[in-house]
Amino acid sequence: MKRRALLGSLIAPAFVRAQSGRPMITHGIQSGDPSSDSVLLWARGDRPSRMWVEVATDEQFKKVIYKFRGPHLLASTDFTARHVATGLPAGADLHYRVTLEDLKETNSLSEPKTGHFKTSPSTRGNIRFLWSGDMVGQGYGINPDLGGIKIFSQMLSRQPDFFLHSGDTIYADGPLKASWTPPEGGEWRNIVTEAKTQPAETLEQYRGCYQYNLMDENVLKFNSQVAQVWQWDDHEVVNNWSPGKPGALQIANAGQAFREYAPMRINSVESERIYRKISYGPMLDVFLLDMRTYRAANNHNRQEKEGPETTFLGAEQRAWIKRELKASKADWKVIAADMPIGLIVGDGKDQQGRDQFEAVANGPGPVLGRELEMADLLSYMKREKIRNTVWLTADVHYTAAHFYSPSKAVFTDFDPFWEFVSGPLNAGTFGPGVTDPTFGIEVVYANHPDKGKANLSPRQGKQFFGEVEIDARTRSLTVTLRDLNGTGLYTKRLDRVSVA
Repeated sequence: MKRRALLGSLIAPAFVRAQSGRPMITHGIQSGDPSSDSVLLWARGDRPSRMWVEVATDEQFKKVIYKFRGPHLLASTDFTARHVATGLPAGADLHYRVTLEDLKETNSLSEPKTGHFKTSPSTRGNIRFLWSGDMVGQGYGINPDLGGIKIFSQMLSRQPDFFLHSGDTIYADGPLKASWTPPEGGEWRNIVTEAKTQPAETLEQYRGCYQYNLMDENVLKFNSQVAQVWQWDDHEVVNNWSPGKPGALQIANAGQAFREYAPMRINSVESERIYRKISYGPMLDVFLLDMRTYRAANNHNRQEKEGPETTFLGAEQRAWIKRELKASKADWKVIAADMPIGLIVGDGKDQQGRDQFEAVANGPGPVLGRELEMADLLSYMKREKIRNTVWLTADVHYTAAHFYSPSKAVFTDFDPFWEFVSGPLNAGTFGPGVTDPTFGIEVVYANHPDKGKANLSPRQGKQFFGEVEIDARTRSLTVTLRDLNGTGLYTKRLDRVSVA
């Protein structure tokens, strides 16, 4: 694939490939899935090479505590590589350095790239992390007039312990134009690469979508300084995808590219598995769900009993989340979902002319269709006295705080809980979503475009990320919803409930 910009000389230095000489780290470095004694480290190069990794307690690398000859970067993985550094101190600010060694000329080394991450604590301490999703969609790419994807610089200024990317990490089905007019008027300019001129279908095109996002200097700096925890949603493949839409080969291509570019540990038993738990010390466990891979095809979602057509999380994942929630001893249990529970998201009509649904919600009425799985999970949590849970999500391209209360619900066999929504990250802003009263959703706060307006550009300022802080002394959890400039829009403090 030609790595050229379609806007003259507007091409990010990190995207330039060396044709000869020393190897290059072409798309930055990343860390991900931190634990108390380990972290995953990621890099991409321009040729067959080997990844060398160092970890130090100081920025000058005078106190190196870990050095490892890492994996090869080969064409089979698009010259990406990942390595899990182990034996690290808990609760530490650590610095890492990645160097590539040319496999043809072993004395030829790349310029090293340095970064930073935090390991999770082994004792109680203050925690701050961020979450958001929906990145570079609806025709809004890297705009040089705005200095690129600036929200990542604002997020970096919050100095989070880690970042939860809640899905739609790319918009593989969203091609870009060099210049176009957004709904509010004016000109929006994009840096455009060949891979972003058409919806992705091939493996190379999907890879190009991840490479595009890694052209932005704000993103590159953020990735190098903050450990990330990724999940996926639909646009990593195609809008509203479910089995049968698109074809199996396209899903396979998309999945491989995601696993190559996500700073995510690969499950040793099921290499394609995305759902997992991140333990971040005694005060926090994060449970990442996969609401895509195991679902049945999108349908009218009104079945009265569970069956093949109502599958959403799937039997194995549902058993896993129940088991892990029950076993968790953490003060707070964050459930990271790639779609909200109580917002109705449509997906056209079926052959009988009935509305089809993309998410859990299906409109007013009793528990039906995919809601059966959610009702089962929520009632299990109540029955097993699993308290102090918070749901975080993205997907709908605006920010909101939702309170689910059995006193206002059709289905009542659950404990009240909060769900917070954030996003987008340099994509169009939409909303508000239509609510479904089945689980008693109350929109306590929402920030979205005015009525009748949609797909607002990032320059309108309605780009959002969320911040979670856990206080070691009070053991309370506070959520703040923030905008493009980092301004706090809404804050909710939740006090921990003791479990008998």
